[in-house]
Amino acid sequence: MVTLMALSAGSVAIAADKDPTAKRTEVKRERAVTATAIVQAIDLEKRIVTLKGAEGKIYDLKVGPEARNLPQLKVGDEVTVKYFESIAYRLLKPGEAPVPTQGAAVVERAKPGEKPGGVVAGEVTVTATIEAIDKKAQTATLKGPNGRSITVKAQDPKNLESVKVGDEVVITYTEAVAISVTAAKK
Repeated sequence: MVTLMALSAGSVAIAADKDPTAKRTEVKRERAVTATAIVQAIDLEKRIVTLKGAEGKIYDLKVGPEARNLPQLKVGDEVTVKYFESIAYRLLKPGEAPVPTQGAAVVERAKPGEKPGGVVAGEVTVTATIEAIDKKAQTATLKGPNGRSITVKAQDPKNLESVKVGDEVVITYTEAVAISVTAAKK
């Protein structure tokens, strides 16, 4: 159901159809954010790193044991975090078989002795059935493969014109976070 709830998440891009007058059957929304901060202090015993963000805000970050290279972090190092998420959905054509629920995850981290860093990414695909459409409220109720339903608000109400109750929708949600550390400038 996390994937279905993601339909209501904000986004910045919509895939355009080749023919703008044609019935919209595919939509993709994605966003990417990058943030950097400078290491101000490190408490190795408590595994807390104090960072200063680009706007000058200072905050503490609790670092889990999976960050095995925390001792290589130094005051003044620059930490960069990149976050990406996308959601794509398409209507199944009449007679087209539902896509089985699938998920994949990738986790990579820096080799021992390197500066801390790593990537975590995941993707989930489900097929949901449209149970109800409320054009006035600009919502659709979707029933997922586990039998639970969720009502989501349409980002673009025009998309509700191209669907009907009983249509099946394949939804793919992708999320990734990458963290890298650059040595302090001398």
